[in-house]
Amino acid sequence: MAMTISDRAARARAAVDVVTAFFAQIQAAAGDPDALDFTFGNPHELALPGLTSAMQAQIEPRSVEWYAYKTSERLAQETVAVGLRTDLGLDFEPEDIAMTQGAFGALSLAFALLADAGDEVVIPVPGWFCYEPMLYAADLVPMRAALDPETFDLDLDAIENAITPRTRIVVVNSPANPTGRVYSEATWRSLADLLESASRRYGRRIWLVSDEPYRRIRFDGIDFVSPAAVYPWTVIDYSYGKVLLAPGQRLGYLALSPLIPNAERDELREALFPIGLAIGWGFPDAVMQYSVPALESVSLDLDELARKRDRLFGALDAAGVRLTRPEGTFYLWGEAPGGDAAAFCAALAERGVHVMPGTLFAQPHHFRMSLTATMDMIDRALPHLTDVAASLGATAR
Repeated sequence: MAMTISDRAARARAAVDVVTAFFAQIQAAAGDPDALDFTFGNPHELALPGLTSAMQAQIEPRSVEWYAYKTSERLAQETVAVGLRTDLGLDFEPEDIAMTQGAFGALSLAFALLADAGDEVVIPVPGWFCYEPMLYAADLVPMRAALDPETFDLDLDAIENAITPRTRIVVVNSPANPTGRVYSEATWRSLADLLESASRRYGRRIWLVSDEPYRRIRFDGIDFVSPAAVYPWTVIDYSYGKVLLAPGQRLGYLALSPLIPNAERDELREALFPIGLAIGWGFPDAVMQYSVPALESVSLDLDELARKRDRLFGALDAAGVRLTRPEGTFYLWGEAPGGDAAAFCAALAERGVHVMPGTLFAQPHHFRMSLTATMDMIDRALPHLTDVAASLGATAR
């Protein structure tokens, strides 16, 4: 007898089973007041004052339509366009912006806007663990392209090998989750050449979706260049939940590169509202949209985040754990001592320290830690981290 759920739902569920199982495990440990949770990028302190004050200022209605259905509010679009011009040096216009329910909503909009059922979408590995289930749920086909195993740079050969006549989209992520890498303009130019050549070869435009929710979270003054400045056929998704450290307040956008040729850009602009409606009224709530002008300048403390990075990285590196020094995001990515991420994470969990195994990223030999933990949590966890690393074979430097 056939399954009750659809085939695409079954594929999506299977693709995300390892994540949902891990989430359930972490939820079970949430009642332990002594647990040290370095898994998901959740806050461990009260919300940023700038976030709460921005929302509080918009709660009281100013008109009878204050809480009516919202699409993309014009003031929010204008604010985002100005911010993008400042961040990326490109001439974005308000009409290029669709406000969404976080980056999740922006990605869903991009996939619905650009791809047809059965189209293939190239995704990075290791990469965000929700790309695959989202694509399956949209009746699209994920195609993995491994990053360079040593540097976690984009591997252009791997991307080219993943492209077929059915490829419609390539997804890139910089600063990258989970590795923290920030890719250079030279990398984007090489990728643009590759995608232009492949598009001509197959007679079908390949789009680039630039996943940029961590764009404003970078360390050491490192520059950021978006591929939207290099490859015209690019759309950008963004989430405010990262820089505000408030993933439960869903606010983001999809932005069309201003370099998209005018005819195609106009067609996409006209489709943003009807497709946003069609995928389930994917626009942010009223208060969040009204808050955008105030929220553009609100950010978690990047200097404190850098201190947390340096504290964890320095101690674990000295203990012999091989790590990738993050250039952005709020994650630390490393090789599991002993080579078995599940064993490393299980041994830590027995001591009340919870880190994310690389199995969630199709990398069974690695682990990820969230830097959104407090410094006190880091100091309490480090003896356990170094002890377990030593017991599994790490050698102090």
